[in-house]
Amino acid sequence: MKNKSKKWWFWVLAVLLFPFLCLYGIYRLVINYRTTGRKVWLVGVVPLALVSLFGFVVYAGAFSGPNSDNKTETAISSYSSSSSSSSISTSTKPAKSVSKSSSTSPSNSKVAKKVVASSSSSSSVASTTDILNKLNEYTNAKSAGPTGNYYWENGSARLSGFDAIKAGEYNFNADDKGRSGVARAVLTYSQYEDSKGSRQGQPLDPPAWPSSNPKIAITFTLTERTYHGYLYNRSHSIADSLLGEGSYTSKYNFTTGTRSQNVGANQNGGMRYAEELAEDFWKANPNTSATISYQTTPVYNANETIPRGSIVDIKSSDNTLNTEVVIINSAEGLEIDYASGTPISSTSQSVQSAAPKPSSSEPIQQQAPAVTEPSSQATASDNSYTTNGEWSVAAPGMVFVSNSKKYYSSVTNPGNYQYISQAEASSFAEPAQRGNQYARP
Repeated sequence: MKNKSKKWWFWVLAVLLFPFLCLYGIYRLVINYRTTGRKVWLVGVVPLALVSLFGFVVYAGAFSGPNSDNKTETAISSYSSSSSSSSISTSTKPAKSVSKSSSTSPSNSKVAKKVVASSSSSSSVASTTDILNKLNEYTNAKSAGPTGNYYWENGSARLSGFDAIKAGEYNFNADDKGRSGVARAVLTYSQYEDSKGSRQGQPLDPPAWPSSNPKIAITFTLTERTYHGYLYNRSHSIADSLLGEGSYTSKYNFTTGTRSQNVGANQNGGMRYAEELAEDFWKANPNTSATISYQTTPVYNANETIPRGSIVDIKSSDNTLNTEVVIINSAEGLEIDYASGTPISSTSQSVQSAAPKPSSSEPIQQQAPAVTEPSSQATASDNSYTTNGEWSVAAPGMVFVSNSKKYYSSVTNPGNYQYISQAEASSFAEPAQRGNQYARP
């Protein structure tokens, strides 16, 4: 067996080295010709050269064959992926959504999970025209959309106009009808850090801010809870929590958005869903040099002045966050005239007492950090807050809970807060340690 093994390896080596042996034979024939001058030595050069060439061709085929197969498979895969991502769907079947926690301090694993989930795009991506059609469908139906939380994801981010925008820079634009248009920013971690704490400015009236802002009731199917308060917020296109003071530099960074468009049915939907994706990226990557390209495009139907919704495109420079989120500007049970902002009718528990034109002390766009689970505002007279000058003072045992999950005893803009019992607030929020010109502990 040992001798047979040696012979077997001998023949394997002989076959592998045969082209090189032929080359050596050609070399020896040429040397003999030069030494003797006899041309007979050249007769063997041609057949040896052909055999050697054949051997090297076989070598080349053996080594290049697998690579060719891989390239073919890669090309097919890329084509399939491209075809899938460019397909258009008009289906209203709810997509699988990422659940959001109301925890005040999400774990790193939870943050990472949300970022990863958002970067995996749906295989069915709607075009801009289809998005408008779906927004018209949802808003006309007074619907919260496929997720029940006033948003849906629509594949990967589709950014434009960022070539001249550097890290930390931003711009806000009007459209050709003078309405708030596309807002863009290249966000940095330092901007996120600087924006923590109290509000960084005073929200501005967006173009065509309605002349009245009624108090209404919205009962959410998702949470089975009812919001009592003002219908509209001055809704940031790029949030205070992401851009800080810069978010207050132009009225074109604001649109007229329903309360539910702003924070959804559970305070983590609507525009908040998109904002939290960016915030969670920063939480998962503290002090990173990475940036986030953030673009919000209000979507209007024809000449209407109130958007039917917004398209938010978010992409981090390391590509771990790459998603497009569509926000729905509606309120369940409430029909809205998007040409004027006037509510037409309501099937929800109505408290539609008309309010005068809002002043700076009336409800304004919610500060971007997450707010509480919605609950019905207390209506019992014993729990009603009182006013003292410009301040609204909570009744004993009651508090005002901010979007940043801190509660106060006195505020200037009660429409910006959840007014609930301190016992309920303490289950998810904490008492504020310091106050500002808008709220006091």
